[in-house]
Amino acid sequence: MIILVVNAGSSSLKYQLIDMENEFVIAKGNCDRIGIDGHLSHKTSNGVKVEEDCPFPTHAEAFERLVKALTEDEGAVISSMDEISAVGHRVVHGAEQFTRTMLVTDEIIEKIDELRELAPVHNHGHALALWACRKILPNVPQAVVFDTAFHQTIPQKAYMYGFPYEDYEQYHVRKYGFHGTSHRFVTAKLAEVMGKELKNLKIVSCHLGNGSSITAVQNGKSVDTTMGFTPLDGVLMGTRCGAVDPSAVTYVAGKHGFNVTEMDAYMNKKSGLLGISGKSSDFRDITAASEAGDKHATLAKDMLVYDIKKDIGTYAAVMNGLDAVIFTGGIGENAPNCREEVCTNLEYLGIKLDKAANDFKGELRKISTPDSKVEVWVIPTNEELLIARDTLALISK
Repeated sequence: MIILVVNAGSSSLKYQLIDMENEFVIAKGNCDRIGIDGHLSHKTSNGVKVEEDCPFPTHAEAFERLVKALTEDEGAVISSMDEISAVGHRVVHGAEQFTRTMLVTDEIIEKIDELRELAPVHNHGHALALWACRKILPNVPQAVVFDTAFHQTIPQKAYMYGFPYEDYEQYHVRKYGFHGTSHRFVTAKLAEVMGKELKNLKIVSCHLGNGSSITAVQNGKSVDTTMGFTPLDGVLMGTRCGAVDPSAVTYVAGKHGFNVTEMDAYMNKKSGLLGISGKSSDFRDITAASEAGDKHATLAKDMLVYDIKKDIGTYAAVMNGLDAVIFTGGIGENAPNCREEVCTNLEYLGIKLDKAANDFKGELRKISTPDSKVEVWVIPTNEELLIARDTLALISK
């Protein structure tokens, strides 16, 4: 059975074609710069690459080009879209309305689009991609997998904010959490490689990238996470400020003369590693600049490490113990210096890092010492595979 996985953003449409018999990626790519000009990047399992500038006024044109890339071009891997058994879509925000993977209907797409106020960068793009896919593949079953669904097990005492309760009842203001698909994949993988039952483990999962979130997973369920009502909350990120005093927001907005939209953009696009360093949002650039003696880059790196370390300790307290820590995501998988600094001085929790084992990038590997009471692992995430698995399980019913 072949499943197409689609991950749509506001101006992009990433995809993977997966043979579920052996979970083999047949082809993958990205339709980028939708609504601007347009560019296709397509790669097959046998090494054929297609790069092409092409107009993508909307997600509809991008999806049409995706179909052509898979079926007609030099990078074609199937003879027609009839070979695809189902399509699985990633959706960032499902709020409290969507707590599990769902089969797509027109009504569900409309509800996803209605939630765009909670995730303006993502949900409208998801809806556009869903409409485009249903138009071209009207008879192929489609499923939606929600990033927020994994965090629906967080208890109310952890997801509520201190606003008057009617703000939750009327406007649904609460912590939702994100990266749920990634956290679910890597924690399940951890249990597998540890040879233990997920239901018996207390894990802190650190998804670290341009967007980062730390999640406490107890007995296979999310019990708290750092991202909140939106993906802005939590640790310092590439261009996002992370958690700040709300009064600092109103104060800075007043000093700059920002309206609400401008302040939102300031916190989401001009802050974080970029804002502190004044150089880059990319952790690789921050590390290089820090090693060259740049004090602002060093401060940015130290702030991120401090945030992660603090959250690991917090979540160990929340779960009354800790069995393992996971590093995943672009930074988590590829920045050994960050992993080492995070684990330094966590011996009181039972964490002992094996520095030699930690000297690598991008592999699944245990990086704690044999006598470490808490195991530390690097586990590459694979959200697309989990979406494909969820889609297969749903349509098989």
